[in-house]
Amino acid sequence: MTADERATPAVRAYDLVHRTTYEYPAPVTDSYGRTTMTPRDLPDQRLVTTSLTVDPEPADTATHVDWFGSTTTFFGVTTPHTRLVVTSRSTLEVSRAAPDRADLPDVRWRAVARAAAAGDLGTLHTDTAGLVALREALLPSRHVSFAEEVRTWAAPSFADDRPLADVVLDLVHRVRTELTYRSGSTTVQTTQAELLAQRTGVCQDFAHLVIAALRLHGLPARYASGYIETRPRLGRPKLRGADASHAWVSVWLPGYGWLEADPTNDQLVDDRYVVLGWGRDYGDVPPLRGVIFTEGGGASPRVEVDLVPAGSEPFL
Repeated sequence: MTADERATPAVRAYDLVHRTTYEYPAPVTDSYGRTTMTPRDLPDQRLVTTSLTVDPEPADTATHVDWFGSTTTFFGVTTPHTRLVVTSRSTLEVSRAAPDRADLPDVRWRAVARAAAAGDLGTLHTDTAGLVALREALLPSRHVSFAEEVRTWAAPSFADDRPLADVVLDLVHRVRTELTYRSGSTTVQTTQAELLAQRTGVCQDFAHLVIAALRLHGLPARYASGYIETRPRLGRPKLRGADASHAWVSVWLPGYGWLEADPTNDQLVDDRYVVLGWGRDYGDVPPLRGVIFTEGGGASPRVEVDLVPAGSEPFL
């Protein structure tokens, strides 16, 4: 089934707020930052409205689309301050449906790897920009290493020459069942080898692990950044402002396109997800990064995210 032939699901409308707050122990004379906090406008995700505010008000700001197609905003705050707040607000309509396994092509993973190794990606993609994205998605990167520990862990998922779709589904299932999600158990510098040694991590670690496993076997895979709507247990209210940014994996499946799978939750991506952007790894799509000038120390950010059905009373 081609992308054009897939049935269009019902549209889900969302209000999204993502706020990052820094409280500094001493005055900061200058703050320079760059955000990736504007959701993508896609065929299955329509960006209706969006805004970004910085407090204190920046002396300079500019927005552009980066190499990966993400909308990024630069800002420079030159007013002395001890508190910096960056807030992104968006309304969206998402019509993305997770595919059924029966509807996915049965192309074998070794065939995709052979085409990639031979540079014959023209059989996998038809436009130049797409070919470049595929080539980049085959390489090791800052946060995705080709470690033998990853190869050993991934080996059972690549047994025989099974369809690539089954490899992906098996990898994300194994992450969910073999590793434990534990907030604060890793940092952005944690390697895949360290993750496998301690068996605990967070969504970005799990995404990096699956990407490393796929790239090690010559398969194009990229890092996806965004949000997922959290739903409370039956009878309990939703905790407002307690959502977080999320990460998952996007794998090139010939005959389908980029297949997106969430290792943290062992599922394919559907209309509960909002996409910020894609890249080689986390380093290409961090929500916020920058530098400050101060005589004191830095500060850890407090991040608050609210992704709710449109029309709900906002918490943030």
